[in-house]
Amino acid sequence: MDADTLRSLQAPLKDRYRSTPTLAKLTLHATGRIGDGVTCKVDTGQALVEAGLHPATGGTGLSACSGDMLLQALVACAGVTMGAVATAIGITLNDVTVEAEGDLDFRGTLGVSKEVAVGFQQIRLRFLVDTVATDAELANLLRLTERYCVVYQTLAKPPALEVSCVRSAV
Repeated sequence: MDADTLRSLQAPLKDRYRSTPTLAKLTLHATGRIGDGVTCKVDTGQALVEAGLHPATGGTGLSACSGDMLLQALVACAGVTMGAVATAIGITLNDVTVEAEGDLDFRGTLGVSKEVAVGFQQIRLRFLVDTVATDAELANLLRLTERYCVVYQTLAKPPALEVSCVRSAV
């Protein structure tokens, strides 16, 4: 996709959201169903993914790990965002590999130590970029990618979370 095509796709959306900001506010949804063998089947809209325990917590390794899925969501969002930003500002990317890695201490999630946090202690996001863009252009591309990547910003500035448990009408 070129910059003009991207602008023509996004211009009417931007105009609509400027004139009626409430139209820009959407609620995205994810649904899963607890399955056999300590799994949860998640409907991605494209396929059904069966998530399970990581081998470090007793899983077989045959099911997707939700921690890996979180990193994959970051890679996907950051890659799409970088591609869109590069297109919009006229930077040609010959090839980009996006990598994310995160450090976990499974003593937290297994309840072995209350002093160890549950979750990632550090996440590293890396772009391996093949381009003729200058260092200044790359720095701007990275800054804008960070700014507009939804998953990155959600991790960097966590939203308020609300959890509930409601009986189903079975």
